[in-house]
Amino acid sequence: MATRLRARGAALIALIATALALPAVPVAGAPAPISILSVSAENVKPGDTVRLRVRVTNTGNRTETAIVVIGGGLRCATGCRAEPSLKPGQSFDLEATLVAPTVSPNVTTGLNISAAVRLGEQNSFDHKMVYVHGPGTSSPDAEEPSTDVVRVAGRVRDSDGKAVGGAALTVRDSAGHEYRTTSDRSGRFSIKSSAGKPIAAGPITIIVALDGYRTTRATVTGTAGDTASTLVTLAAVAPPTKTPPSPEAAASSTPAVDEASEPETSDAAAVPALKAVSDEGSSSLIFTILGGLLIAGGALALMIRRRRAPNESVPPAKTPSTAPAGTGKGDAPTAVLSTAPPADRYSGRHR
Repeated sequence: MATRLRARGAALIALIATALALPAVPVAGAPAPISILSVSAENVKPGDTVRLRVRVTNTGNRTETAIVVIGGGLRCATGCRAEPSLKPGQSFDLEATLVAPTVSPNVTTGLNISAAVRLGEQNSFDHKMVYVHGPGTSSPDAEEPSTDVVRVAGRVRDSDGKAVGGAALTVRDSAGHEYRTTSDRSGRFSIKSSAGKPIAAGPITIIVALDGYRTTRATVTGTAGDTASTLVTLAAVAPPTKTPPSPEAAASSTPAVDEASEPETSDAAAVPALKAVSDEGSSSLIFTILGGLLIAGGALALMIRRRRAPNESVPPAKTPSTAPAGTGKGDAPTAVLSTAPPADRYSGRHR
């Protein structure tokens, strides 16, 4: 039994040695019996782990037991060996973990990862080169620490907490770079940094504008290698309210009246205008009034005299020497008719 195991181990070692020494020549038009699907890293440092994925396919016409061995310049830690039974055309995937060996300082060494399989009487293999960088050397795959913000993301909502879509956003970083985007139906937005458009770390200003809402400005601090997130709330613009104008505003808004088209009215205009007269006309009017008063006074005195009582003594009037017949003492006094022309009637004398 021990002899058989030793013989089998020797055969595996010879298989790996052959795989490392000879290039793989797959049959044209047919899948390779073994192939490396992926390697997690091609540039590593001493002690780093590398994950390997291998696929084995039975390309024969009968069921075979495939003997798969993982080895090479890196030390295999897990998944180093498998013996699946495969039907014709059937495949099997194997995952292995390898560890990079120690390398001298300032030295970079290229080492092969080998994957070998024995199907029936046929040996096949595949390999992948991995570079191990010793202390003091730089790895091409080593990523330098990022000095930029990975992305700026967030949400836009209204005062009620509802998502606001279609809002226009302008993002301005500390270096003065500007980026523009629009919020989606869920109110979300995202701007990713890139080599052509890096987002500098530091204060980042976000301006959000949308019709019907007040333009809002928010500031968020961006950290290098991280995502800057923010939540922006938009306030709706209140509709204008109609208020009655103040008396002063109403007076100021009253249209001016054209003096030529509409006469100005005032309390003074209601008083009838008096016609001015000259001094001469005023004197004539005064004398006319005084004359009228004198005439009225004379007429009044005449009426009073005629209404006196009969027994009132009346001075005797002058009578002619001969009186008409039939008169006596008891007769009423007889007035003497004047023979003067009619004009004397208006002289103002009393008979």
